[in-house]
Amino acid sequence: MEENEEGARTDMLCSSAYDVATVRALERPLLDDGAPLMRMAAAAAARHILDVVDEQDWDAESLRVCVLAGAGDNGGDGLYCGAMLAGEGLNVTAIAVGRSLHDEAYAAFRKAGGHVFTLDPNAHIPGASVGFSSGEAGARLEQAVRFVSRAHIIVDAMTGIGVNGALHGIPAAIAEAVGTHGVPERVALPDDELDIEFPFVLAIDTPSGIGVDDGTLPGAYIPADATMMFGALKPCAMLPPACYVCGRITLVDFGFDVDDVDPDVEIVDRAFAQSAIRIPRLEDAKYGRGVTGLITGSDAYPGAAVMSTCAAARSNIGMVRYLGPERAQDLVLRALPEAVVGKGHVHSWVVGCGIPDGEHDDGRDLQRTRAKALLAHYSLDGDEEARRAALAMPPVVVDAGALDLLPAHVPAHVVVTPHAGEMASLLTRLGEPTDAADVAARPLTAARRACELTGATVLLKGAMTVIVGADDAGSTRTLVCGRAPAFLATAGAGDVLAGIVGAMLAQQADEVVADPSLAAEVVAGAAYVHGLAAALASHSDQHAWNEPALFTDGDEDTHEAAEAVGHPIVAMDVVDALPDAFDMLNATAHYE
Repeated sequence: MEENEEGARTDMLCSSAYDVATVRALERPLLDDGAPLMRMAAAAAARHILDVVDEQDWDAESLRVCVLAGAGDNGGDGLYCGAMLAGEGLNVTAIAVGRSLHDEAYAAFRKAGGHVFTLDPNAHIPGASVGFSSGEAGARLEQAVRFVSRAHIIVDAMTGIGVNGALHGIPAAIAEAVGTHGVPERVALPDDELDIEFPFVLAIDTPSGIGVDDGTLPGAYIPADATMMFGALKPCAMLPPACYVCGRITLVDFGFDVDDVDPDVEIVDRAFAQSAIRIPRLEDAKYGRGVTGLITGSDAYPGAAVMSTCAAARSNIGMVRYLGPERAQDLVLRALPEAVVGKGHVHSWVVGCGIPDGEHDDGRDLQRTRAKALLAHYSLDGDEEARRAALAMPPVVVDAGALDLLPAHVPAHVVVTPHAGEMASLLTRLGEPTDAADVAARPLTAARRACELTGATVLLKGAMTVIVGADDAGSTRTLVCGRAPAFLATAGAGDVLAGIVGAMLAQQADEVVADPSLAAEVVAGAAYVHGLAAALASHSDQHAWNEPALFTDGDEDTHEAAEAVGHPIVAMDVVDALPDAFDMLNATAHYE
């Protein structure tokens, strides 16, 4: 394979995730050809652990290694890994959490001198203790929990991709005792830089107890310091909240043929964002570069008008038009004298930032009236003429106070940008009652459902922002962006994002209206620009998504950790950094 082709493959592997059914299909031809995938996986995991031991300067002979081994192939991976570690002189004990173990891997583990401890009295494991009483089974479980808790290294090979939903039985009991529930609290350090403490947990393929395909944490789970993923990334590597418990991810390339396979989830990286930016042309006039109209801000919250308008103006367009109350107009013109106040032709709209929602509206807010009148033109529920008119309307970004004005069914170039609480309110209004905690626990489900119910392109804000929109095959496409530092969690950041999204839609408005699948791509690119500008403003190297290391032919592709935690920012700092963000993206783009 030529170098550029290999680079393209590597980029695709590190930015695409495939669901369990697809991974099973991808590995089948290799297994049929006799490829030793299990030993390849185990060798990579063992090598990673030995590298950590060397890097941390641990005394290998004094380490206690525990392999939590399930009955399936994942347990076999763990046992082979344990056998290789035992062969290097480490003291390795496997705890069998099921009624059987992978035969060949178990034999290799025993031959290497590994110790096996069974927990199920009905197990069928040659040479292991079985048939004990229920009382002894309870005592054995307590003993196993104590051992796991005191282990220096845990190889989590209980379930991998073979379990849907919450753990049950013995694996659940172990996860309850040594793992945790809910979304973990993590200090935002650069490049996911973590101080390794005992026990060091390495997950085989995926941490036990997480939702592999949907990124949920449905029950007790064991958070990992590092995860070795085999063949391809799984959606849980990218989807919150499960992605927060995978630790540092290393991908072991099995050579899957993914050329003609659509990923289930894609990460938004620099190259993706670059493709979403319209490069200025020699013949451009200010109108040709795009005009964004904004119905944002109010007498109560005029600052939202300033932030959204200034962000749009600095996001690669030729002009902004602002409609709003006099106080907000004055502030906008003071901050941005280039803004045009009043009605006129636009290529995109931004509505809702700083506008009261229905619960807080006293019925006299002119901005809410304007937003409602505009959004009514996007409804697909009228007659054929109204439907054609809706499909021909320019793209619109619907944020904050205008979300409850969204018509029931709209074109894909209508973009909604809720946070978890606003998403809960939107879904509840659409007839599916939920709350913010449930959206935070299942953001993929919430974003996909909102897209399905309304037809809109959905951007669900968070450390890992989830974007769901139409694809070119009549279905949906899921993109995730985790570029922003945690310092972006500040008042007004959503107003800035809405302005960026609106501006980037204006640049390619005709194309987006003609091809609904482009909306998600442009919106995802805007989310990346937003995060990059925040990183530049805060001088922070921290971000929620860290590209996996690639382990190929026994050599792990590692990179030096960044060092800058950065400093706090306000939303206007992000606006001021937008020119530098676009400069950085344009400077590294490849133009044809």
